Amino acid sequence: MARKETAADAANPGRLKQIALTYKMTRRADKKIGLVLAAVGIVTFGVFLAIGFLIGHPIYLGLLGFLLAFLATAIVFGRRAERAAFGQMEGQPGAAAAVLDNIGRGWTTTPAVAMNRNQDVVHRAVGKAGIVLIAEGNPNRVKSLLAAEKKKMNRIVADVPVHDLIVGTGEGQVELKKLRTTMLKLPRVLTGPQVTATSDRLRALGDLMSNMPLPKGPMPKGMKLPKGGGQRGR
Repeated sequence: MARKETAADAANPGRLKQIALTYKMTRRADKKIGLVLAAVGIVTFGVFLAIGFLIGHPIYLGLLGFLLAFLATAIVFGRRAERAAFGQMEGQPGAAAAVLDNIGRGWTTTPAVAMNRNQDVVHRAVGKAGIVLIAEGNPNRVKSLLAAEKKKMNRIVADVPVHDLIVGTGEGQVELKKLRTTMLKLPRVLTGPQVTATSDRLRALGDLMSNMPLPKGPMPKGMKLPKGGGQRGR
């Protein structure tokens, strides 16, 4: 029991430090973050406290309002911090790989399965939606990379659907902040064993991850950068 308490106590300063660093990072891109969080907390608490006085239970509603104010502030902070982080990552080489690394369970991701000398790159993800090829770089140049990679996929796993996405802000492209949501909305057509079998068949292809430039600056909370050379399994 004592060991568990010690571990918990040691973890708390780390969490607080992480929150502080996230706040500083967010404030660089969102100057009004402090005022917004204060307004959300005060308004939420004030509304419940006022209701408490009206119905004759100010203490009960005040405590409830305090808890809900804390929750509302945390939610707003998380969303604005994520928005600020994606804003800093947008357009940087390797940004899509960082998002894919945080996509969640059920996906196997392989960064940089194809790349050209201009650092346009294609990443691959395998899940119940099939194979998803995600390109980032110049829209005109990545089309040839995607076409070549799709041809390769169709030759090796012809029975698995292949989707392709280009990360960007132009027409027909997927914004970085919407990449994860877009992939999770794809129709699920494979079973778990089929996903595993597909991943195993593609494993031998390897990737070109070594020395790939990755986005500078802080990442969204909980997000990890892809490690060189290895395939990520979910």
